[in-house]
Amino acid sequence: MNAALLVQELRGNLVECEYEGHICGVSYAKTVKYKVGNPHHVAYMRSSAKPFQAIPGFRIGAGERFGFTDKELTLIMASHRAEPFHVQAAESMMRKIGVSEPDLACGRSYPLNEAARHALVAQGKPMRPIYHNCSGKHLGILAYCKAMGYPIKGYQEPDHPAQKDILAVLAMMAEYPAEQIRIGIDGCGLPVFGLPLNHIAIAYLKLACPELIEDAATRAAVEQITSLMNDNPEMVSGTDMICSTLLMDDNIVAKGGAKGIYCFGLKKERLAFALKVMDGSEEKWPLIVASILEQIGYSRTKTIERMYRLCPKPLANAGGTIVGENRAVFRLETVG
Repeated sequence: MNAALLVQELRGNLVECEYEGHICGVSYAKTVKYKVGNPHHVAYMRSSAKPFQAIPGFRIGAGERFGFTDKELTLIMASHRAEPFHVQAAESMMRKIGVSEPDLACGRSYPLNEAARHALVAQGKPMRPIYHNCSGKHLGILAYCKAMGYPIKGYQEPDHPAQKDILAVLAMMAEYPAEQIRIGIDGCGLPVFGLPLNHIAIAYLKLACPELIEDAATRAAVEQITSLMNDNPEMVSGTDMICSTLLMDDNIVAKGGAKGIYCFGLKKERLAFALKVMDGSEEKWPLIVASILEQIGYSRTKTIERMYRLCPKPLANAGGTIVGENRAVFRLETVG
């Protein structure tokens, strides 16, 4: 099934850009309730998988064994922007685990946060693995390896026992056979998982509604993970980013990934959504999420307003002059 038109960007009265994609919303019964485009489109989860990659370590209390603070624990699920408070947490985690930056397989990077990056470049400071937006995830897996007695070397390889544990957890949460999950290599060097949007949404439904998880240890880990994400939203991405802004609403658990994948679950409504913008862009995510929330009648209007502040409907130029419009043009189709 072809992708559907999600967003139009108009400059004057001319459509200058269009963004196509797919949206899937699942109900508490774990069936497709809302769709736009193909709800079974297979997509790589990229960083939207981070809450699930964290589950094995949380299930055995690896972070607590190393004395991680709540903010440090939250960094394990993060695509952080390497703002100073992110870097401080990551450096503390390294010391507590007893590893150093060469042990991190994510590669060197500058911060994604513009101010933090400019400050380091102005001082002539080099790129570091700790600045990589996935360093918290890597540190969480390293802590898990040490707690389990797994080798640290090669922890990023698909056949490493830690990665096998992660794959098994994701398959269980998504209710999708592990052998059918497409495996690639993510930007940070770890395995990346490809599966249909409806099964990604099922996994997020279980984050929002952990009572659906049969295994007690996994359920307890998920409850801890989602509570940390809501309590420390600034750690999950950063200042004025969509994940941190959405997670200010304690009814929502949300996480995005590279190349246009975004996922969120609604606790009270017992719904979850997974969407993919096919050109891989992220700038229209807040507009799409706001429109989804409006269309399902979401009652927390402040959350919707926050989304529109991140991606306003009026399109302004650098001087603040309104020159066009961002317009969500999709309509959720109710299934069944």
